[in-house]
Amino acid sequence: MMKQLVLAAALFGIFSTAALADDRYATRPPVVLSPDLTAPWINQLGGGRVRPVVYQRPVIRQQQRGLFQRRVLRQAPQAAPQTVSAINPGIPSIRRPIEPQYLPQMVDYDTAEKPGTIVIDTNNRFLYLVMQGGKARRYGVGVGKPGFEWAGAHKITRKTEWPDWTPPSEMINREAAKGHYLPARMDGGAENPLGARAMYLGSTLYRIHGTNAPWSIGSAVSSGCIRLRNEDVVDLYDRVNVGTRVIVM
Repeated sequence: MMKQLVLAAALFGIFSTAALADDRYATRPPVVLSPDLTAPWINQLGGGRVRPVVYQRPVIRQQQRGLFQRRVLRQAPQAAPQTVSAINPGIPSIRRPIEPQYLPQMVDYDTAEKPGTIVIDTNNRFLYLVMQGGKARRYGVGVGKPGFEWAGAHKITRKTEWPDWTPPSEMINREAAKGHYLPARMDGGAENPLGARAMYLGSTLYRIHGTNAPWSIGSAVSSGCIRLRNEDVVDLYDRVNVGTRVIVM
């Protein structure tokens, strides 16, 4: 009988304690998360119901190349090769197609000069061979650069095919001062800056000649000579004679 009373008292104490505990925690405090959602303790909350948000830096993976995959290398763009002027070594000449107006053509030309006369319009870069009936055969030319312009009337005193070139001493000294050294003499040929033909004007140093730089036609680039494309100077050469009057204006 005594044992039953003791057991009953013990059970009553246990249930009373559980009831008091339930009353004390009937209202649970709110869960306040750390601003840092990567804190280690957050993983222990809620049995997996609350998941931490972790911001990771994106990983850049390098492309894997196959064992026999050819690797394509991009090369840096290279500048187009430039041609160096034979008259002014070291100064690149820009290649460009000749403009259509500088190609040989027949044009109307009103002048008091006799047929067979050559008239050179240096401002507009044209050479006119006066023809009959108010016509002229017009060629595009290269003329003297600034400081080397000139005007006057002369006659063709000599004609030469594939002329040699002997730079005058003034030109040699002038170019040497710039660091450009010219040859004392150059044989005629495709590399010669006088080109395929030359027509010498009076006792001057000036000539009407061809050029190995046809892209310079229409420009003011020479030291005073009048230059034409090689095919054009050959055509003109065959049409005129020694003694032809030449007017440069």
